[in-house]
Amino acid sequence: MFQRSYETVFILTPVLSDVQMKDTVDKFVNLLKEEGADVINVENWGLKKMAYPIEKKTTGFYVLVEFKADPTVIRKFELEFRRDEKVMRFLTTVLDKHAIVYAERRRKGEFNKKAEAKEEQA
Repeated sequence: MFQRSYETVFILTPVLSDVQMKDTVDKFVNLLKEEGADVINVENWGLKKMAYPIEKKTTGFYVLVEFKADPTVIRKFELEFRRDEKVMRFLTTVLDKHAIVYAERRRKGEFNKKAEAKEEQA
């Protein structure tokens, strides 16, 4: 089975409670695992202001999921996004070798140098 690296960012409606939001994220992560995907990382970016309103809402819960999966899994995964009324937008991208290296470095926190420098000064 041929696996590629993917990254999906999706925006959930802001009217959800924290529990509902976490349940929805778990639903999508479990769907990936059931289809044989390796979930590498799940990041909850929290409630963010959007650049433009979607469905008359100006904020949304942003979630990033990094995973390795067979390309046939993506169709089922995105179909579930389209069916779920809690999802306002989603985007799945294939990661090339440079994006994979960048994602690994981001997970390790190499790009948080400004935050680390402020902590050291305090």
